[in-house]
Amino acid sequence: MSAKLFFKALWALAQSLFLIVTPFSFPRVPHEKKLELVWSDAFDGDTLDETKWEGHYCNASDATVRRGSYWNTAVAFLEDGNLHIPVRYYAEGLNGNGKPGWYTCGIDTRGLYEQTYGYFEVRCILPKGSGLWAAFWMLCDGMGRVDGTGLDGAEIDVFEAPFSAEKHNRKVSSNLHIDGYGEDLKSKNVCTAYNLLNDPYSEFNTYGVEWTEKGYTFYVNGIKTGFSDFGGASQAPEYLILSVEVGGENGEPGESWAPGVLSQDDTPTDFIVDYVRAYQFKNP
Repeated sequence: MSAKLFFKALWALAQSLFLIVTPFSFPRVPHEKKLELVWSDAFDGDTLDETKWEGHYCNASDATVRRGSYWNTAVAFLEDGNLHIPVRYYAEGLNGNGKPGWYTCGIDTRGLYEQTYGYFEVRCILPKGSGLWAAFWMLCDGMGRVDGTGLDGAEIDVFEAPFSAEKHNRKVSSNLHIDGYGEDLKSKNVCTAYNLLNDPYSEFNTYGVEWTEKGYTFYVNGIKTGFSDFGGASQAPEYLILSVEVGGENGEPGESWAPGVLSQDDTPTDFIVDYVRAYQFKNP
C-alpha cells in the first residue's frame, strides 16, 4: 500500500472512531470562507459584560435551586482572558446565606443577542467532578410549543459533557430537543464524540454547530461529528447559553446521567471559557 493510501485509510479509521485530533492541526471554523463573524466575547475585561450576558434563570442576589446545586451568577468571574464558571461548596451557603451546598451558574444572551442560522462556537476547558456536566447550548421560547416540530424552536445542545474519570470514557454529546420539557418532549442524540486526544478537562478544545434551514451539523475541533434535521431545523432566533449542572434535585447532589454523585469532599473545579463566537453566512 502506498503511503498516500495508508494515511487516507488511517484518517478514515480515526473519523469512524470519533478520535478528535488536536485543534491546532485543523481549521477551528468549518467553511470559514462563507462565514462572517458577527458577535463574540473573548472575556478580556475585569467583569462579565452585562451588555452581552445575563443569568440563565438566576441572578447575583438569590440562590436559585437548580437540580443538585444552587445557581448564583455572583460566583462567575473573569481571569487571564477567560470566563470561569466555578463549582464550589459553601458549608454556610454563599456569603453565609444559610443555604449550604454546591454553587455554580448558567448565563445566556436572551434579549441581548439572538440569531437564526449560522455557525456558533465555544473554546473551553471542561470542569471535572462526579455527577456534573458543562454545556454550550441554544434555546428560544418557541421550543415550549407542542406542535410536533422544531420549526418554531429547539434546544440545540452544541455539546454536553458528563464528566468521567476514565480516559477512554471522555466524551461530549450533541443533542436536540423539541416540544417543551413536559410529557410531549422529543429528543435526539445526534452524536457522541469519544476519546478526545486533547484532554478536555485540562486542555482547550472547540465545539461548534452549523445551523441552516436544512439542519444542524456538529463539530469538535473543526471536525464534523454528526448531522441531523430532527424535527425540522428551527426557524426562530435563538440565544446562547453557557452552564454547569450538578445532578440531583432540590439543591442536593444525587444520581443523574452524569456518572457519580458530587460530595463535599470533591475538589472544586471550573468551567473555563476562552471565547464564544457567532457567525452568519455571507451573501453569495
